[in-house]
Amino acid sequence: MLVPKRVKFRREHRGHMRGEAKGGKTVAFGDFGLQATTSSWVTNRQIEAARIAMTRYMKRGGKVWIKIFPHKSYTSKGVGVRMGNGKGAPEGWVAPVKRGKVMFEVGGVSEEIAREALRLASHKLPVKTKVLTREVEGE
Repeated sequence: MLVPKRVKFRREHRGHMRGEAKGGKTVAFGDFGLQATTSSWVTNRQIEAARIAMTRYMKRGGKVWIKIFPHKSYTSKGVGVRMGNGKGAPEGWVAPVKRGKVMFEVGGVSEEIAREALRLASHKLPVKTKVLTREVEGE
């Protein structure tokens, strides 16, 4: 499970999910990438589930790059707790993903295997996605 080693503050503001991703919109490392077309929080469990789905389908061949990391903590209060009394305890970790961000990349496998692996991974994620192919310079 992906979690930060240490953080300066345990509780964070929720923030905004407006606009497109600032960077990481192209396939940089592998041959194929999974790009978000909507914005959402992606939890560390969802990232891990997507990674497992991809590597199992590829039968541990090829390479997978995870380009998002859950830096942000989210909090929640217990069920039946009354209003007030401060912010809740940290519950888990999320990666805020804006539309346009390439979340996963795959390399070293054929196109049909890569596309199917990324399709299986997309079912584990709370964002709508599309598969990108790397643009080779000079073509």
